[in-house]
Order: sequence, then C-alpha cells, then structure tokens
Amino acid sequence: MSNGSTPPAPRRRPRGTLLVVVAAVAVVGLGGWLVWRSSAAGGISGHGTGHGPAGEDGGRGPRGGGHGKQQGSLRGKVVVIDPGHNPHNRDHGREIARQVDIGNSRKECDTTGTSTDDGYAEASFTLDVARRARTLLQKAGAKVVFTQDGDRAYGPCVDKRAAIGNRAHADAALSLHADGSAAGNRGFHVILPARVTAGPADTAAIVKPSRRLGERLADRFHAITGSARSNYIGDGTGLDVRSDLGGLNLSTVPKVFLECGNMRDPKDAANLTDARWRQKAARGITEGITDFLAH
Repeated sequence: MSNGSTPPAPRRRPRGTLLVVVAAVAVVGLGGWLVWRSSAAGGISGHGTGHGPAGEDGGRGPRGGGHGKQQGSLRGKVVVIDPGHNPHNRDHGREIARQVDIGNSRKECDTTGTSTDDGYAEASFTLDVARRARTLLQKAGAKVVFTQDGDRAYGPCVDKRAAIGNRAHADAALSLHADGSAAGNRGFHVILPARVTAGPADTAAIVKPSRRLGERLADRFHAITGSARSNYIGDGTGLDVRSDLGGLNLSTVPKVFLECGNMRDPKDAANLTDARWRQKAARGITEGITDFLAH
C-alpha cells in the first residue's frame, strides 16, 4: 500500500470450517472414483469378451465374442439336458439291451457309450459338461431339467429320455455325447431330427426349430471352444440329419444331439479330457441355447 497505512490483519477461518472443506473435497474425489469404477464394471457385465481364463467351477456367466447374455435373460425358459449314456450302464447289460419303440424301428434301451484310449468314459464326460452347462444356464435364469444325473442304476432308455423333455415342455432340449470314430476323424457335429411320422414318432413340428437350435449351437460352440466342425460328417457344416435316434424321433420339443468330438482321435481326446476345455464347451452350449431362445 502506498499510503503507508497498516494493512488489516488477515482473517482466519475457524479450524472446524477448514476440516469440513477438506472432508468435502475427499468425498467428491471418492464419489468420482466410485462412478468411474461403476462405469468400468458396467461395461463388462453381460458383454464379456471371452478372452479371460475359463473357470473350473462353471460359476461364470456365458461369455465370448460379445454375445454373452445378462443374468436373468433366460428367466421363464425351460432347458432339458440329456447327458448321454450312464456311468452305470456297463453293469446292467441285460437291461440296456432291451428293445424299445422309436417310431420307425426298435433299438436298444441304451448303450454304454465310448471312451478315450486311456479309458475316460463318454458317460463321465457328458455328465461333467452337462453339470457345467447347468450352472451357467441357471445363472442366466433358466430352469434346467436333467434326464439323469448319475443317480440312476442305468439309463434311462432313449424313449424315456425324450419323454422327460416332452413332459417338461422344454423350450430347448440337448443330448450331449462324444463320438467313437476312427483316429484322424476330428471335430464336433450336431445331429438334427429328420422328419419322421411313424408309430409314436412325429417330428413334423420340431424339424425347423431344431435346425435353428442346431445352427446356433454349432456357431457358438465353434467360436468358444475353437474346435473345428467335423471333417468326416456333415460336409464341413457340422450338421447331420438322422432318423434313427429315439431321443429325436420321439421328441415333441426342439431338440438336437451334440457330438462334442471324437474320443478315439488323440487330438480331440486331449480336449475332451481337459477340464478347461470342457468349461469352454459348457459356455459354447450355453451361448448357443441362449441365442436360439433369444431369437
């Protein structure tokens, strides 16, 4: 000041006021950080990239290629999973050899299934993948019904397996298998029902929706697992139409079989016996079924 007067003493803020200001700044900063964290998390949930490691416990929702569905997207839907064969069938040869009516012919009640050269049974594989898929489908809101969960002495017979899906009024049904072809035959394929109208069989109403289910399933299974479509069945499409399977002939709901790979080929067997690959298979199955039911 040029007049030489004594400037007034600076005003001091009360100490309590200073503490309030500091606290407010801290709250604003924390709020901004929480908003950022919330936005980042929101960008992940329901639209996973599928690039993370596969979980071993099947507890994660479907992910991969941006096609993952939010939790609850299958609410109100019924999915029937039919784990092929039964680990106890080998102890009940007489019972599973009994012939049953599949509409256009008669076939065995069930079979033991195949295995890898190292003895990993198809029936063990199908149960493991089915349980993993069940966890994911239930997390998405679906009601999941099994035809068997390793809790039966044998079977059930193929006609009973179809009946379980029919009684449940399933929106989609899937029978899980692995093939037992010659070494060198590789890849997965999906079996679709042919048009069969004979005896108790009438697939006329399910042929088209089952094909859509099979196509969606093949697309997502390939994308998630990285497995090739069969090089020995389906002419590269990964799709095969059959009229000799009771589980399809007797179904009144959209249904397909999935042969996840060839257990007798060393390269396919390496996948089928790997728990991380089986988790990917479960994710592919879940996403394929979800895509079908969402469209």
